Amino acid sequence: MGMISRKLTSVAVAAALGGVAGGAVAGGFAIGTQSGSGTGNAFAGGAAAADDASVAWFNPALMTLLPGKQVAGALNIVKPSFKFSNSASTGAFASPPASSSDGGDGGDWAYIPSAFFTMAINPSLSIGFAINAPFGLKTEYDTPWRGQLTAIKSEVKSINFNPSVAYKVSDTFSIGAGVSFQRLEADLTNSAGGAGISTLTADDDGWGYNLGVMFQASPNTRIGAQYRSSIKYTLEGSVSFSVATPGNGAIKADLEVPDSFSLSLFHSTGNWEFMGDVTWTGWSSLQQLAVIRTTTAATLGPTLPGAAGATLTTLQFQWDDSWRYSVGANYKLSPQTKLRFGVALDQTPSNDATRTARLPDQDRTWVAFGVQWKPSKAGILDFGYAHEFIKNANINNTITGVPGAFVGTFDNKADIFAIQYSHSF
Repeated sequence: MGMISRKLTSVAVAAALGGVAGGAVAGGFAIGTQSGSGTGNAFAGGAAAADDASVAWFNPALMTLLPGKQVAGALNIVKPSFKFSNSASTGAFASPPASSSDGGDGGDWAYIPSAFFTMAINPSLSIGFAINAPFGLKTEYDTPWRGQLTAIKSEVKSINFNPSVAYKVSDTFSIGAGVSFQRLEADLTNSAGGAGISTLTADDDGWGYNLGVMFQASPNTRIGAQYRSSIKYTLEGSVSFSVATPGNGAIKADLEVPDSFSLSLFHSTGNWEFMGDVTWTGWSSLQQLAVIRTTTAATLGPTLPGAAGATLTTLQFQWDDSWRYSVGANYKLSPQTKLRFGVALDQTPSNDATRTARLPDQDRTWVAFGVQWKPSKAGILDFGYAHEFIKNANINNTITGVPGAFVGTFDNKADIFAIQYSHSF
């Protein structure tokens, strides 16, 4: 296999495990859409608003505000768009393959379900459960394209199971805690030149926890906060090549998804409800990623050793912690209908120096609105829409041993459609 194929294959192996989600609805590869009712407010006030059973995810302390039993099921439909424009690519990236484009639209439809349950055991004690997907999404570029040596298809999927408990300490103060069991899967393909198509799959399970508090400052004002721990994975899987099959083998990589802290405010007056939120995410934990062979395979070159225990590559991320700021409002149009509004500023953890086509993330501005309708005393329907205005993402990738650079800009945006049904018993 040629030098270009060896180098780019090395990069692809690491990228598949590190950050390939495409990050369509939150900074990094997190998924910010974790309910249907919150979408219309751009998820402002998530740790203080107590609309429905989705509080089991956003802040379990709020479960003490929900009477009886409550269930909620939501579906967020997301359409991101990632369109590359070449500006100054050189060397191996200067001339795309015959009959190719610049990859078309790398975004794809994603369907993100979630479900929640809460139950008041007694006036002071409540329990809950959340099932959702905190990380993931998918990018896929038309082939052949200029960047196919670095990315064709990238997909990350996760599922999280989160039981929780809450205790009402006093009439104005509640605490909550939960445990998360989370599964993460990654799948990536790219052209590896003479080695054919490179495919990498890896997965693992991990455990985490969350803590929440709620303070009722006045009958109309509430403050809430939640901390979610990081989760550590030892991702295990395989790398394979459609032509250079002797290089196939097993790999592993240690990955830690970040912790986060949210502080939220909720205030109601007359027919209006106002909310705000500040969320910090500890993406600085993701600085680099080492991919290691766990079985012996053929050595494909000096940068891709075949010995078990050898490091295939180390991918540099050098990400920073990120902040998200949001404000929102609700207006009660009638006893059955509530209108929702929200805006948010969502900071990317990535940077121009290490950003790749697998994750063309940049800062986002959310504009959202929604409507809640109560078809019955026990049932609630929520509809929401949000548009993400995403800054253009610059790409300037060079690879040791490969001539030239992959240089250009991604024009990005995302649309989110949400529906949720809640029912109380």
